[in-house]
Amino acid sequence: MFEIPKVKRFRRWETLFIIHPDRVEEKQNILDKLQQIIESKEGKILKLEEWGMRKLAYPIAKRKTGYYVLAEFYGLSDLPKELENFFRIDERVIRYIVVKLDDRYVPEAQAQA
Repeated sequence: MFEIPKVKRFRRWETLFIIHPDRVEEKQNILDKLQQIIESKEGKILKLEEWGMRKLAYPIAKRKTGYYVLAEFYGLSDLPKELENFFRIDERVIRYIVVKLDDRYVPEAQAQA
């Protein structure tokens, strides 16, 4: 019987997360783990911006500052769940948000543009 090939649907997201101010020296470990999770879901980081140490809008864990990182990436549809699990478990990350930018993303089309 004829089988229809399954097409992988990539989506594009961005995440903003705040690293605990006392754990900034471990920033590279967190960024490496972020990249590892994204690549495990056939994705890639498109843009990574380190905003640095900034004042928080309100105290979190009795801290008034945090190290902000913004990342834009694409991957398979279950990627945000994996990232949120990592952020939730890792005590070095004090806040995070993952937002979907595009429901359908074609990496090849972006590379040609």
